[in-house]
Amino acid sequence: MTETVPMVVFANFLSDLAVDLDEGQVLATWAQQAPRKAWLLRPGDVFVTPVPLSREFLRYVYDLTGVPPESVAVVEVPPAGAVPLGRAVREAGLEAYVRALAGDRGAALLPTALDASAIAFARDIGLAVHPYPTVEAAEVALQMTMLLNTKSGFRAAAGQLGMRLPAGRTCRRPEAEDMAHDLLEDHERVVVKPDRSAGGHGMRFVSRKDLRGGASLLLDTVGGPKGLWVVEECLDVAESVSIQMEVAASGAHALFSGAMRTVQGSFTGYVSPLPQSCAHVAGELEEWGTALGRRLADHGYAGPFGLDALVDTAGVAYASESNIRRTATTTPHAMVTRLTEGSATTHPAWSVAKGWTRSPLGFEGALAQLRTSHLAFDPDRGEGVVLYADAPADGRSWRYAVIARSAGDVEEQETALAEVLEFEGG
Repeated sequence: MTETVPMVVFANFLSDLAVDLDEGQVLATWAQQAPRKAWLLRPGDVFVTPVPLSREFLRYVYDLTGVPPESVAVVEVPPAGAVPLGRAVREAGLEAYVRALAGDRGAALLPTALDASAIAFARDIGLAVHPYPTVEAAEVALQMTMLLNTKSGFRAAAGQLGMRLPAGRTCRRPEAEDMAHDLLEDHERVVVKPDRSAGGHGMRFVSRKDLRGGASLLLDTVGGPKGLWVVEECLDVAESVSIQMEVAASGAHALFSGAMRTVQGSFTGYVSPLPQSCAHVAGELEEWGTALGRRLADHGYAGPFGLDALVDTAGVAYASESNIRRTATTTPHAMVTRLTEGSATTHPAWSVAKGWTRSPLGFEGALAQLRTSHLAFDPDRGEGVVLYADAPADGRSWRYAVIARSAGDVEEQETALAEVLEFEGG
């Protein structure tokens, strides 16, 4: 981000863009990642966060980014249950305070998710929504944004745009079991996905033996009793990959691509650039992403989005979903770009991941171990480990980023980190 306009960084993880607000618990869990948005802050910005940030973490961010602490404001919004962040700000009586902090400086709201609540909040406090010129322009994009954050909406658009898709169909919840039976006649396994979900939440992987003898398909409550679901063949997956794109005035262009680390379809980490084993799909990913970007631009969308795909054991890529928002990798990539600018490392390889320490650590304790072992990020070299999301509440489940000159160096540093912080299984 190189914008000079002040930003109100709005960490609205509690959003109905990707998951129904009824899924309050999973949204609250995702909101724990809000501290990473601090890496976007520049002098004059305001950060509205649904979770508190430690003083040690903020000092660490400011030291590495060179932002004077007194030049930014952090507004911590008290918990308000499964409600959008804008509503939580109002219920806490903080709306006038945020409006005063934003001031009359031409500031814009930078939401994690472009949803109706964020747009209404921007209108209420008199801000544009970045990168749109007006609130009204952002509102125009909302319908397509909501549609392409659903599994069914993406499948329809991807088919129209010529992307390769796994065999599958969209149905209502009561029909999902029959649909699974039908697809299992031709495929060994199927995956059953709620229409509005992210991070693998609510997905079920089903084999023929799972439904043998009249056994029922036990689905999550996501989407309610008649919500939409997508039933697809379960590919023999070698890699889960993604390309992150941006729609700007000049058109849609690629920002970066990489491989996702997943467990049962749930995102657990990322490494960029694409590993050699699947680098051959980069061109096709960009072609698909550009086509989707044009579709989004035609409907008024501007800003970042991600396109996910699966690469099977034969090396063939299949489009799987789109995330029309700032994803789990958008801010880490912005952080990596910012921290390596002007350093000895150009076009770095990087990863984000999560490791569990055997015993709890505080932020200063974890950072001290990184510095003692010379693994902590070095601004001059543009390499090292960054604790990019503050200390976890349990003191053990640490999110980190590794920045290095090559994929091999990233892997070496991750191995060393696991030893230094005594990760379980490390």
